Amino acid sequence: MRALSIVLVVWLLVVAPAQAASPLDYTRTILDQAHTIVASSQAHNEKLAALSALFSKFLDTDAMGRQALGAHWSSLTPEQQKEFLGLFRELLQRTYVQKLLLFENPNFVYAGVQQTGADAVVDTKIVTPRDQFDVTYRLQPAGDTWLATAITVEDVSLTANLGSQLNDLLSRMSVDDLLTLMRRKYGNAGGAAQS
Repeated sequence: MRALSIVLVVWLLVVAPAQAASPLDYTRTILDQAHTIVASSQAHNEKLAALSALFSKFLDTDAMGRQALGAHWSSLTPEQQKEFLGLFRELLQRTYVQKLLLFENPNFVYAGVQQTGADAVVDTKIVTPRDQFDVTYRLQPAGDTWLATAITVEDVSLTANLGSQLNDLLSRMSVDDLLTLMRRKYGNAGGAAQS
């Protein structure tokens, strides 16, 4: 039975919608798959891996990383920028995915969508037996899918929050020191960012 649930989760990850009819539909597809993973009987680390793979198709971590660094971005060399974006991807996915796993049996409610030109904002709620949290995704089209370029939870921007922490660190250390710190926390043993 466990093997069947793992096969089902893998199948859900591989089968992406051929064409998202709308940003709301695509967000619903991703979050429904996330719900299936969180509710599954997989081990914690298996859920983490499955959610990370799923959200790698949904989160534009490069755009979020550049936004989080703000004015510091232009002071990095191209090599530092590339390494930072890889490490930031790990940081953001782990932050977001770990928080999702903390919710007890989360359900997602879709409160609405607003489109301005090509961009869209999808308002959702994470509803648990004990609480609910407003989560807003700012999306941009990416071929037949949509990428989230910003996430706001209870009116707090995840990118701005991480950006504030990075800015604080960069006020006390060099870019190289920041990358070394991030490498220790989010890189592999060889020092390169994990993919």
